[in-house]
Order: sequence, then structure tokens, then C-alpha cells
Amino acid sequence: MKLRQPLLAAFALFALVGAGWTFLQMSTGASMTQAAAKFIATLDEDAKKQTLYPYDTPKRLEWHFIPKDERKGLQVKEMNEAQRQALHELLKTGLSQAGYEKTTKIMALESILNTLEQGRGRNIRDPERYYVTIFGQPADDQKWGLSFEGHHLSLNFVVEKGKVVSSTPSFMGANPAVVKSEVPNALPVGTRVLAKEETVAFELLAALDDEQRKTAIIADKAPAEIRAPGEPQPPREAPAGLSYGKMNDQQRKLLVQLIEAYAANMPQDVREERMAAINANGLEKVHFAWAGAQKPGVGHYYRVQGPTFLIEFINVQPDAAGNIANHIHSVWRDLRGDFAIPVAQAGG
Repeated sequence: MKLRQPLLAAFALFALVGAGWTFLQMSTGASMTQAAAKFIATLDEDAKKQTLYPYDTPKRLEWHFIPKDERKGLQVKEMNEAQRQALHELLKTGLSQAGYEKTTKIMALESILNTLEQGRGRNIRDPERYYVTIFGQPADDQKWGLSFEGHHLSLNFVVEKGKVVSSTPSFMGANPAVVKSEVPNALPVGTRVLAKEETVAFELLAALDDEQRKTAIIADKAPAEIRAPGEPQPPREAPAGLSYGKMNDQQRKLLVQLIEAYAANMPQDVREERMAAINANGLEKVHFAWAGAQKPGVGHYYRVQGPTFLIEFINVQPDAAGNIANHIHSVWRDLRGDFAIPVAQAGG
């Protein structure tokens, strides 16, 4: 009996520490601030000139996911090993494990594109052709921004006094959406970087009855692209499609799972804040809209929109091997204002 008392006390201590662990952890914003400062400390003067911009520069609002000849920021290819490690530590603080893995796999897909395209066209396919930019001074009492982008990636953050106050626009794409060609030293056949973003949406569409589909499907043909790509603020159109309030329990569960597939790219506190805002403004106001084919392998598009957020997804382009509708573009935007710019200030 005497032996059990210390053992029980130890279990109680472990339980207490485990229960309080979240209070000991730093917020995402504080972690990002520390990681950004460590990354800056690895840069020489030339690298700082490429990486560091004033917070209020118009370039902070420039974003895009297309392959571009030039971008703001310091390219991964130009970094030494210490700088690359510090950059990846910074990305790990701003993203969840799932979000970080998607990010690195999207970058890795460039190797597959490079092999399959065999130098065709002018676009440069390179997993190191991604750029980091820091706006302002990362410090606990400051407001600063971070951009990490390249082909099929645009991740944008604003941190103010140790708190993430904006994490949009947040764009992820995948070409190929499903890896169907075997390429040496690349992601294996069957890799599907943005799987849930597509499969859960098809599950939700299949769960709708005929009358619900008449409301949810807004066009027989998918558009060519998501709306307002590269623009500082998202489109302001009223929500279209079928509302959460007109779904049954199974359909509602699938809609929430679809939203969470995007929110889960962010660390827990940012993810919870996103979902809390959606709930606070009324899940019944969230709409699901579809356009295009109702089966994979043919061009399709959807959007999910509520008072605080907009998700858009499109898969209409062929991949580099010619497989139809195997090239995804997806984005999460903040209808209260991207880049931590309130709608009123953005002219919305």
C-alpha cells in the first residue's frame, strides 16, 4: 500500500501537467515571432535586402500562385543550409503538421512537372523556386507580416503583438492532383496532396437529394478559374447554393468536415479561432455551391461561403501528362478582410 501512494501521486502529477500543457505552450503568433527573428539572424546584408520590407509596402498585398519570372522575397534556392532550416522552422510554427506536409509536397510536385514537361514552355519547374518575405519587424510588441509563395502556394500571415490576426489569402494547388506517372526520386504514384478537399466535397454532393441539388448546383459547366486570383481582397458576391440550414444531419456533418479540411492547415489556436468565428456568425448562413461535372475526372468547382470566410476549389485543367481534371487550385479567404485589412478600409 505504501508503494501505491507515490505511484498514484506521480500519475496525478502527470495528469495535472498534461491538463495544463496547453497553457504552457506559446501561441502561434508568439512562436512565429521567435522563429522569424531566428531566421533573420541567419541572413547576411544582401539576403536581408531581398527578404525584409516595410510593413506598409504595397508589395505586402501582392500575391499569386501562377509560375512567375520574378517574385518579391528571398528564393529558397539562394539560401544556405542554416537559412533553409530556419525557414522551415518558421513554416512549421505558422502551419499545422498537416499544413506543413501539404506545403512541402506541393513544392515537391515541381520535380514531377519538370520531368513530365521535359523543358516544354517557358515556366520554370523547381521545388526550390519559392520565396519568403517578411514585412516589418518581428517582435512581441510589433505588427509584422509573412509571405511564402511560389507556384501553387501563397501563404500570408499578419502577427500583431504575438497573435495571428490574419492568415489569408491561403492558397494551395496541386499538379498533378493525383500522381499517376512514376518519376524517379519523386513523390510516388498515388500521392494525393489535397485529397480531403476533393473527396469530402464529392461525398457531400452525392449525399444531396434531387431537390437539394437543384439549389446547390449553380452551373452545368465549371468556371475556368477561382474568382479574384491575385487581388488583395476576395469577391463580395452574395453566397450561392444550398445553405447549412436546409441540410440534414449527415449533410451538415460532411459540410463541416469539408471546412475543417482547410482550417486544419493551421495550428490549433488559429484553426479554433476560424471555426469559432464561423459558429458565432451562424452555421446556418454557410452555403455550399457546385458547378461542373458531378464525378471525378471531369472539370468541377465548388465554393463554401459564410459571413466570415470563403473557400473556393477548382479542378478543370489537365496535368502535365494530359490527364483531364487533375490539377487543383484551392483557397481560403477572409470576407472580413484579407491581409488584416478591415473591409471598410479596403473599400469593400
